[in-house]
Amino acid sequence: MDVPFWIWAVTIAAIVGMLVFDFVGHVRTPHAPSLRESATWSAVYVGIAVVFGLLVLWFAGPQFGGEYFAGYITEKSLSVDNLFVFVLIMASFGVPRELQQKVLLFGITFALALRTVFILVGAAAIENFSWVFYLFGAILLYTAYVQAKSGGHDGEEEFKENAVLRFTRKVLPTTEEFHADRMTVKQQGKRYITPLAIALIAIGSADVIFAVDSIPAIFGLTEETYLVFAANAFSLLGLRQLFFLIDGLLDRLVYLAYGLAVILGFIGAKLVIHALHTNELPFLNGGEHITVIPEIPTWLSLAVILVTLLVTTVLSLRRDRRDRAARLARQDAISTD
Repeated sequence: MDVPFWIWAVTIAAIVGMLVFDFVGHVRTPHAPSLRESATWSAVYVGIAVVFGLLVLWFAGPQFGGEYFAGYITEKSLSVDNLFVFVLIMASFGVPRELQQKVLLFGITFALALRTVFILVGAAAIENFSWVFYLFGAILLYTAYVQAKSGGHDGEEEFKENAVLRFTRKVLPTTEEFHADRMTVKQQGKRYITPLAIALIAIGSADVIFAVDSIPAIFGLTEETYLVFAANAFSLLGLRQLFFLIDGLLDRLVYLAYGLAVILGFIGAKLVIHALHTNELPFLNGGEHITVIPEIPTWLSLAVILVTLLVTTVLSLRRDRRDRAARLARQDAISTD
């Protein structure tokens, strides 16, 4: 896929423009977005991502169009899982709802910049070292195992501060209370950072972990750097609105972790198969390619991702209905007694 420089420039300018619009139009004045506002703008950003994919389909053909949509859907699904962690961080630091937008937007901007670096490094590694596919595949297979073992998220989870946050608290003096939407404040001649800044650092450090899973996953679906970047960018845009839209629904997706485990495991296996087809490691088959198992086509990858997400969502909502009915039955029995 030959992407001229001007298309790169226009795409990046459009993404930066949307981030700036988000900050000026929504986040600059702290407020808690309504359900209608969140739903409207979530739909707008998803619509933009779909239109972009249709343009890829039209101008570059079904192969690259399918790769983009498979990558976008996977990255969006992983982003939804990341929202569980964001909810825990917001609750742990007691971030007021009207200030959460600012933390999320800065976190999303940092995540996009970080993933861009990871994408460039990953693309360079793939171009020069075919064995990188073995590494990416191993990362995804391990992540799939961890996802499945975790059993998902529940309302009893608590956020545990990592080494970055502990170091930050140790080095930088921090206030106990929020000061509107300010990240730092000066008190008695001394500069302090606020809990809002700590929450932002928490989300930023979590983004590093998310990128380690996300980038190998998207490279398992397409090796086109432009599509990898676009799918990541469009999956992150609108994530702030999605947070407020499904905040109360996240705990209902009880099987999401298992669905993501299946998807990541599938992509991990796909990467390992591709690595075998391009094998150059001297201790494997004498450095010759191994083509016993056929490569997995894009249409099958897209089908597996969509079916897995559909089944996961349906089973989650069905389980949630059963649990709610059981709780109501217990409450009725207690009130009757």
